[in-house]
Amino acid sequence: MQQAEATEGPVKVEFGNFEHGFPEGFGPGVWGRLAYAVGILFALFQLYVAAFNYFPSQVVRGVHVGFLLLLTFGLIGNFAARTDFGRAVAWMTGALGFACGLYQWIFYADLIARDGDPTHADLAVGTLLAILIFEGTRRLMGFALPLMCGACLLYWFFGQYLPAPFNHRGYDYDQVVTHLSFGTEGFYGVPIYVSATYIFLFILFGSFLERAGMIQLFTDVSLGLFGRTRGGPAKVAVFASGMMGTISGSGVANVVTVGQFTIPLMIKFGYRRAFAGGVEATASMGGQIMPPVMGAVAFIMAETLGVQYSEIVKAAVIPAVLYFASAFWMVHLEAGKHGLVGMKKSEIPSAWKALVARWYLVLPLAALVYMLFEGFTPLYAGSMGLALTVALILGASITLGFSGTALRYIFWIGLALVTAAVSRNGLEIVPVAGVVGLLILIALISRGGRSTLSACRDALADSAKSALTVGMACAIVGTIIGMMTQTGVGTIFGTWIIGLGAKSLFLALVMTMLLSILLGTGIPTIPTYIITAALAAPALAKLGVPLIASHMFAFYYGIMADLSPPVALAALAAAPIARENPDRIGWEAMRIALAGYVIPFIFVYSPALMLQAGDPVAAKLGFYGAVALATLKALVAIGLFGVVAIGFLFVRLHWIEQLIAFIAALCLLGEFQYSDTAGFTLAVLVALWQWRQRSRNTVAPA
Repeated sequence: MQQAEATEGPVKVEFGNFEHGFPEGFGPGVWGRLAYAVGILFALFQLYVAAFNYFPSQVVRGVHVGFLLLLTFGLIGNFAARTDFGRAVAWMTGALGFACGLYQWIFYADLIARDGDPTHADLAVGTLLAILIFEGTRRLMGFALPLMCGACLLYWFFGQYLPAPFNHRGYDYDQVVTHLSFGTEGFYGVPIYVSATYIFLFILFGSFLERAGMIQLFTDVSLGLFGRTRGGPAKVAVFASGMMGTISGSGVANVVTVGQFTIPLMIKFGYRRAFAGGVEATASMGGQIMPPVMGAVAFIMAETLGVQYSEIVKAAVIPAVLYFASAFWMVHLEAGKHGLVGMKKSEIPSAWKALVARWYLVLPLAALVYMLFEGFTPLYAGSMGLALTVALILGASITLGFSGTALRYIFWIGLALVTAAVSRNGLEIVPVAGVVGLLILIALISRGGRSTLSACRDALADSAKSALTVGMACAIVGTIIGMMTQTGVGTIFGTWIIGLGAKSLFLALVMTMLLSILLGTGIPTIPTYIITAALAAPALAKLGVPLIASHMFAFYYGIMADLSPPVALAALAAAPIARENPDRIGWEAMRIALAGYVIPFIFVYSPALMLQAGDPVAAKLGFYGAVALATLKALVAIGLFGVVAIGFLFVRLHWIEQLIAFIAALCLLGEFQYSDTAGFTLAVLVALWQWRQRSRNTVAPA
């Protein structure tokens, strides 16, 4: 029965709202064609901004929000309205939002000249913009985020009537609207700037790579490397989802793409349904911490902290690898506990052959990573990576029409020479765009080229759809940022955290963790990070936590919220594929992701794990010695937590062994007197005792 279910077609995943994506397509009839056209225009505008960026930043942000509102209301109307009249009303509402964005462009100079002295028209447009952003977010994501931001608005308007220290001096209506709907502190703040530049570009980059066949390459390589190992199908899920995360960054999207293949495969080979769904949910959510995309938070974090993007990626690398190593270890232990074996050689593809056949797909990702670490801006690196991806896709389709291998080599060599010639003074977007334009013209007249161009056009429209949730979240969360910057209320929470941390940094971290998880149960990862980082990260930094570490701490638990019942959004996405209760999957995901809940504590107490200065051990061992020790401690700690969670190492653990292993893991979390010595000693004792038990069990009776 399990095998039959595993071979069924893809499962359609339904949600109660559109937070996790719209249905396939763009809607019925002429309305769908309208949405498709608007999506392409949106994507082309963003490409123009990325490539040339001649517009003032405020104009880019305004038009970006205008497109978000137009397409959000339009698509929701297309899919939710039952009549053409209802769809027409939805599109007219979206058009009002687009007009608010154009207002920023048309009256750009005037708005700057009368900053702080708004006209009645300014106030009307600002109020309409706020209403549309709140209503669009509610329809797109539900009530949680709009209610939270609405509470901030109420505090902004009426906080002066609260008792000290929660009160503020009071603000007039025009002050609130001006701060919120104009300038760069409210709706058009740093989050929407990042959405209008980096995020959309990298969503488009990932979409084109997926169209080019990157998902299949990831899957084939994962199967070839790990399919035959103990519990291989689950290890394939972890590895494939981790690689998918490098280009996607969306946990739920990762679940419903990679999970369509991996979850039935795990069930077929003996994993429990809840465990199979939990593995995919854990691995997919981890994609948001895997560089280079990191669920788009890396770009927001870099802008907020004023550091290079490469610094964020560098800090995230070791914790991300540890997260996936932990998930890998968990499924290995689960397979050993239940005696699960790997796949047959005849059932898996060759990883080497998959790489040989589609190695060129790795080039755009490799070029992107190289440029980011060389100090190029994410906008430049993303534009060049996207151009390279499009060139490879079009070039591959063009060469399919060639009869001989020699012609294909001549084409690729010629293309490389042309690119080198136009870029002899360095890579510039105009000559590179010229090469892409030339390939488009050739594709128009080549066999198979037109279908590839259609696929590229579809990728543009689909990227616009994918950007709506992130973009609307970035817009509405500007309410909280604007309220905090004008009222200074963030200092109240920060002072409380600092007071708590003066007695115990651990308690301050626990409270920050709970805040992030609580927020994350109702709102997406990006606004969760923005809110928690704005409230708690500065306070943690004043307690001696490196600033990047404090921001990453808030980010990690926003991700963990999507694995934590009762909401557990990633588990909700995996449930229909696994045909299992979402709560059961959520609890399994929490168990599998146990290391994800402790890694942030490790890198706060041992900043060397994030390649940051300030580790207390560095004075004795040097910087790299501290990095090595922090990594070793983290590996042993997550190994012990895995043993405790699964209840197996070499044989099944007695509860006393689990307790000792748990104490050892806790000892390795921080930097306390004799804690490392105690942790390592207990870990060795548990491992030796388990090995002895295994030896006894394997000795044949006399």
